[in-house]
Amino acid sequence: MGKFVIKESKSGFKFNLKAGNGEVIATSEVYNTESACKNGIKSVVTNCTADVEDQTVANFAQLKNPKYEIYTDKSGEFRFRLKARNGEIIATSEGYKSKTSCQNGIESVKKNAPEAETVKE
Repeated sequence: MGKFVIKESKSGFKFNLKAGNGEVIATSEVYNTESACKNGIKSVVTNCTADVEDQTVANFAQLKNPKYEIYTDKSGEFRFRLKARNGEIIATSEGYKSKTSCQNGIESVKKNAPEAETVKE
């Protein structure tokens, strides 16, 4: 089972959503407070069943938020970001070599986030 891991840094708090095997599936921005970080986790749980907008294909259909966006970064790797209903980015992925791996990452968020416990490291 997955878990949200909250970490404190010099600049604030952030979380990683980890799969059952310990791999990081998605990461948050840095929040000023632990409470705001926990609200970010709640937002991921609330919005994790969103549809996927594939921005790597020509003439892609723009979806309403909440949504996952698949895109390519400057180095040509595939990434996703999860946007909340208000358009804020609430979770981002690592870079993937293939679009299929990126899509699997989204499916992993959808599977793990709803039941994930929250722990602080």
